Amino acid sequence: MPDLRIDPPFVANERDMLCSFLDWYRQTLAVKCEGLTDEQLKERAVPPSPLSLLGLVRHMADVERIWFRRVLGAEEAPPYYWGDTPDGDFHDLDSVSAQEAFANWQAEIEHARTVVAAFPSLDDLSAGTRHGQKVTLRWILIHMIEEYARHCGHADFLRERIDGVTGE
Repeated sequence: MPDLRIDPPFVANERDMLCSFLDWYRQTLAVKCEGLTDEQLKERAVPPSPLSLLGLVRHMADVERIWFRRVLGAEEAPPYYWGDTPDGDFHDLDSVSAQEAFANWQAEIEHARTVVAAFPSLDDLSAGTRHGQKVTLRWILIHMIEEYARHCGHADFLRERIDGVTGE
């Protein structure tokens, strides 16, 4: 697997450090999916679990959308995949386009960067709410790092099961 990730800096201000770690984890999920066929991306971890690499990409597209569009920016943005089906991002992958899922995910990442740039301080409160409460930009960035870190761990196991490839 080519690894083109940019390591977070050892010395930086808090905002740059948080954004760099978030980008590193975003890149990590992409690396774990690199070079696989659509069928391999759709392979399940361990039945009956619906977990798959493509499901993780779809899940993270919706997570990015929820936190940065809806909560931070207060935009009207329905989820791509969750819809009426709980965990819809992981289900019914047979007819799903991997290319479309990756495009949605990347579009949400780019939009998230734009929204984050519009908030001058990590202490700024979100324009929208989550469970009826506003949250700081700092909280959202930290939450997103932990969300990606957890799912990149899942992606490690999935990728190793698919073709034996392991990595950092």
